[in-house]
Amino acid sequence: MPTAAIFDCEGARLSPEERAFFREVDPWGFIVFARHCESADQLRAHCDELRECVGRDDAPILIDQEGGRVARMKPPVFPQHPAPATFGELHRLDPIKAAEAAKLNGYLLGRLVSDCGVTVNCVPMLDVPQMDADPVVIGDRALAKHQDTIIQLAKAQVEGLKEGGALPVIKHLPGHGRALCDSHHDLPNVCARKDDLREVDFRPFRAFSDARMGMTAHIVFEAYDKERPATLSPVIVEDVIRGEIGFDGLLMTDDLKMKALGGAIADRIFGAYAAGCDIALNCNFSMEEKRESAKALKSLSGKAETRAKAALGDLRKVDRSDTAEAYEWLNALLKPVLV
Repeated sequence: MPTAAIFDCEGARLSPEERAFFREVDPWGFIVFARHCESADQLRAHCDELRECVGRDDAPILIDQEGGRVARMKPPVFPQHPAPATFGELHRLDPIKAAEAAKLNGYLLGRLVSDCGVTVNCVPMLDVPQMDADPVVIGDRALAKHQDTIIQLAKAQVEGLKEGGALPVIKHLPGHGRALCDSHHDLPNVCARKDDLREVDFRPFRAFSDARMGMTAHIVFEAYDKERPATLSPVIVEDVIRGEIGFDGLLMTDDLKMKALGGAIADRIFGAYAAGCDIALNCNFSMEEKRESAKALKSLSGKAETRAKAALGDLRKVDRSDTAEAYEWLNALLKPVLV
């Protein structure tokens, strides 16, 4: 039985130490970054060696390929995809074409990653950006500024992504749009009232309560838990994410290496599990940190195992046809907002 964890490797390919570690701890899945995506051949080979290392052909491999400034597979080797906000801009002009473009973009993102062996793309981002929030943290990563538009475009994107052979992850539960700082560097505190959070921030996530996979936010929501960020808060996970939002899919943490979280690596993992998270996402750990993490890892079992199996069961077979015409049509749809 695999452990309830996701890891990456430090270099472009597995080191002997990492290979031995992964064979021993058997993580449920892996995640790749730009250093693993210098070419399609390199990424395919890396995905193959990761799965061989744990002896599971269906081991999920994740990536953050949102488009715009968040892209691990970069030009000129890989196609450039527009920032998510581009679809919200088109929606103001033509909602029907915007939904069509979002679905087509999702399909092309799915094809882009799945053609190279990656099976999970950590999109869509359902965060609702607020005017007083840090414009860089979310900014053009958000599909739109209003929750109804986000829901419409995200549903189209998810359907396209699945048709392209990749699985989605909704993020960042229960909402990252009010963050005043970047959780990669500091711990954001949100002081909004419960009613405002329920009416705005939680609403897109409620619309996706049947999603198979979701990712937490490293944010303190003072109205619910004044001390612990969502990732480490049983109140947020059980009462808000599982309760008010109604999400019953596989819940993974955001990257546990991020500076929003303090304490030792093992303590962060223990805390995430104790809060009710199913999977610990361990990115950019050194070999020493990987070994430290092993003290806290637990087996994927019970409801978490059931959720993980259900998530992977949604993976679709894809006709690997040429995508050139699809990219041409996407550019045509987006032309009013790209010129």
